[in-house]
Amino acid sequence: MKTVTEFPHRVIEHADMPIIMSDGCRMSARIWMPEEAEQNPVPVILEHLPYRKRDGTTGRDELTHPWFAGHGYVCIRTDMRGNGDSDGLMEDEYTAQELQDALDVITWSADQPWCNGNVGMMGISWGGFNGLQVAALAPEPLKAVITICSTVDRYADDIHYKGGCLLGENFGWSSNMLAYSSRPPDMDIVGNRWHEMWIHRLENQKLDISTWLRHQHRDEYWKHGSVCEDYAAIKAAVLSIGGWHDGYRNTISHLVENLSAPVKGIVGPWIHKYPHIAGPAPAIGFLQEAKRWWDHWLKDIDTGVDKDPDYRAYLMDSVAPERWFDERPGRWIVEQNWPAKVIKKKTLYLAQGATLSENQNDFHVQISSPHDCGAAAGEYFPAVYDAELPDNQSRDDAGSACFDSEELGAPIDIVGAPRIHLRLSCDKPLGQITVRLCDLRPNGTSALITYGHLNLTHRDSHEHPSEIPVDEMMNVTFDLDQIAYRIPQDHRLRIAVSTNYWPMLWPSPETVSIMIGSGHIELPDRPLAKGDKVFFDPPEGAAAWRTKELRAESYKRDCSTNTETGVVSTKISCDYGEEEDLEHGLVSGGWMKENWSIHPDDPTSAKVHSEWEKVGGRTGQMWRTYIQTEMSSDKSDFFLTARLEAYENEVLIFERDYKDKIPRDLV
Repeated sequence: MKTVTEFPHRVIEHADMPIIMSDGCRMSARIWMPEEAEQNPVPVILEHLPYRKRDGTTGRDELTHPWFAGHGYVCIRTDMRGNGDSDGLMEDEYTAQELQDALDVITWSADQPWCNGNVGMMGISWGGFNGLQVAALAPEPLKAVITICSTVDRYADDIHYKGGCLLGENFGWSSNMLAYSSRPPDMDIVGNRWHEMWIHRLENQKLDISTWLRHQHRDEYWKHGSVCEDYAAIKAAVLSIGGWHDGYRNTISHLVENLSAPVKGIVGPWIHKYPHIAGPAPAIGFLQEAKRWWDHWLKDIDTGVDKDPDYRAYLMDSVAPERWFDERPGRWIVEQNWPAKVIKKKTLYLAQGATLSENQNDFHVQISSPHDCGAAAGEYFPAVYDAELPDNQSRDDAGSACFDSEELGAPIDIVGAPRIHLRLSCDKPLGQITVRLCDLRPNGTSALITYGHLNLTHRDSHEHPSEIPVDEMMNVTFDLDQIAYRIPQDHRLRIAVSTNYWPMLWPSPETVSIMIGSGHIELPDRPLAKGDKVFFDPPEGAAAWRTKELRAESYKRDCSTNTETGVVSTKISCDYGEEEDLEHGLVSGGWMKENWSIHPDDPTSAKVHSEWEKVGGRTGQMWRTYIQTEMSSDKSDFFLTARLEAYENEVLIFERDYKDKIPRDLV
């Protein structure tokens, strides 16, 4: 990445500017602005997050917000209510209060003498979500949004449920947020009340998963904040960006296809990161691309973004599967209009002899996967530059019903969402299936292209599911995730159907057997791309965060089987390191460990245990929080336990235990 230190505008920074909400709560904001903004007002770019501006997102903030400010924008990075250096409490994600606070910040910003009255919202993940949600409330000053790695549907396409199946990440994210939100504010910002604020937070920390598991269907809880409920409510111009190695691959297509407001989409080969710092390469000059967007919609400068193609995507080449790639070979493609009329449906039928054929025929194949099938899936949304991507699928293929094509006589470009149609029966009233589309390489390895999941009780509705009619044939149809992938000549396509996908999905309460009687897949077949003329500037950013490394980062993932018990364990250890800010001296760091275990023959043996530690402070005034969480289940209930401990200078000052039992509801 190119570091830029000279800008058209000299930048001044406010480490803590208080913004008072409509109910009197004090919000803490870090603000960068051009020195002459009060004399020459400029637009505002807001990023509204719970991830702590002082010692959380600082690394990426330093690269990004001073760069925008140096090009004539006021950048506001708020600590969300109850987090970082802001007052109050955070009740849950994407609450009405959170969105009202964002509206208050937008109104306050537009009224300042240094603002020209136009505001944009930007963010990745949480900030990408609430940017869309605030846009759906249509505040007058909000003219444009850049949403990265986000979703339009909080139930069907977030980290909680997928196809009506319970995602393991539902537990993981709850543990993550308990650790994140249990930390104190910085004494240098809030003064002597820091300890009182900390205790108030600790006493009111919720175990989010207890709420999320009480909404196992797509009810009003999930409809709130799901902008797919009313796309027409969004009036601001939206630039949607994502990555093929992220869990939020579908949003870009959904927004470009459904918004009536101005909208464009970009998808790279990236994990859950901003595109100028993302991997696998190639990263892009995201800041320059964003500036074109902001200049056009917030400054009325004709940058031509309204004439950009609707959809720019990175078409990935086939590569041998690995847990991480520094670079992903491929090429950029463009579609001036999306959905693209040049993309046609290519239909392949599941056929007798475990084949994929262009001819339809009936057959019968039974599948009951071991409960550890899914170990090669990788993380639901990879967020570290390490071994979180899908591995060789051969082991999971062995536990699935597989249907293989002949060797391809010519390459195929798959661009879009494959759709699977199956006729099947199930021997239990509850069950789930995962369908994977794989690239069978000539050397025998199996590379994951994309996948989809369906809780079979949700075959007709996520809102009103019903038990499966046992041993009765039924038709199910669902989409696999969006992808852009080239299958080379001499490779084969594989459809793999499994009844389990651990640990990505929590298992059904009983071992199920599914009989498949017929089926076909519709592949979005795009004319072979030679590489379209897509030009992105190389990545650049402002000067990096100045820190002293106290402990290096590290990552480890291991899958093993206990030879005595047969239990299969996936252990993940991620040390986020520890560092000291060289400007104000604040130390920050932490680590996490997860252990996902299951016996291949017993779904009720599924268990996950996690530990999180966060540390911070300064010499003589250090703090530490330690979290333990655990989840298990039997046929009728989910069981949750958690423990939160807080230490001041290694003296335990707070402890709390959580325990919950929640009935399973067709999950």
